[in-house]
Amino acid sequence: MKYEILGEPLPVVQCHLDSGESMITEKGAMCWMTPNMKMETVGGGLGKMFGRMFSGEAMFQNRYTAQSGNGMIAFASSFPGSIRAYNISPGNEIVVQKSGFLASEAGVNMSVFFQKKLGAGFFGGEGFIMQKMSGQGVVFVEIDGYAVEYDLRAGESMVIDTGYVALMSATCKMDIVSVPGIKNAVFGGEGLFNTVVTGPGKLVLQTMPINNVAASLRIGTTN
Repeated sequence: MKYEILGEPLPVVQCHLDSGESMITEKGAMCWMTPNMKMETVGGGLGKMFGRMFSGEAMFQNRYTAQSGNGMIAFASSFPGSIRAYNISPGNEIVVQKSGFLASEAGVNMSVFFQKKLGAGFFGGEGFIMQKMSGQGVVFVEIDGYAVEYDLRAGESMVIDTGYVALMSATCKMDIVSVPGIKNAVFGGEGLFNTVVTGPGKLVLQTMPINNVAASLRIGTTN
């Protein structure tokens, strides 16, 4: 499979498949394709279906396969931002925000990733349940806004405001810390908690979390 990512802030990824190659995607992500791409709706068993539902995705996925020759299929982002491609392999898994999965090669597996500490999910703003990408192949991830990448060394940490974590290596650890000082927490406007991600591994942050945009729009409509 070869691919090209075009356009920002409303990007699309065009995937060029050899005959017999397949792509997996969530419903509604396909925007155009060649006529020889065959679509099949798949579930993958009740466990995987409910796992996808709890991680913010649809229970069923669509598989597109190139038949009788090479094919092309394109997937568009659902929100202004970026599309990033990551190579998944054993020992090189990633954890992605809810609804961050766009599409992948058929060899990539998506499963539920639970935070080790309840507080990281309920107060950290990244969601108690995230998505873990494993297996073998390329996965395309939606980033809200511009993507900023960091390679954290072992023990190196980053303190992040709510919602700005797009993805991280599965080797990273996520936790929460309270904003120091009652005055800072109540009047500082940054909330009560921050998310802390500790390496080793890759950390990708997003500059325009969709939840923050939605909150700003709600505030605007009430004024």
